Amino acid sequence: MSDNKDNIEVQAEETTTSVKISDDVVATIAAIAAGEIEGVGGMCGSLAGDIIERLGKKNSAKVRISMNILVVYNYRIQEVCAEVQAAVKNAVEGMTGLGVADVSITVQGIVMPHQETEEAEEDKEDK
Repeated sequence: MSDNKDNIEVQAEETTTSVKISDDVVATIAAIAAGEIEGVGGMCGSLAGDIIERLGKKNSAKVRISMNILVVYNYRIQEVCAEVQAAVKNAVEGMTGLGVADVSITVQGIVMPHQETEEAEEDKEDK
């Protein structure tokens, strides 16, 4: 009986996997990160409407994020926006692995501190 072990050839196939991240997921991450910044009074507009734009059809690993926020009165708008931009960029890149090309912030309005508290209380009552 001959030993056929030397004649056996094993070929391993390379498997490729892909992960697709919905724009809604990226928008949610961005909204949560922005909401955690002191001085942000809320978000405006739809959560995922125009918030995400993928750069280039072939290279969708880069995104542009546009956000509309409300800033609490007595906070420096420029500082709040800079903190939101950094937080959103870090959160999206850290959780998804996508590169963030830029984070554009539009301040849609100013919220008085007591309005922010009243709105939060109204939301709790609605639940």
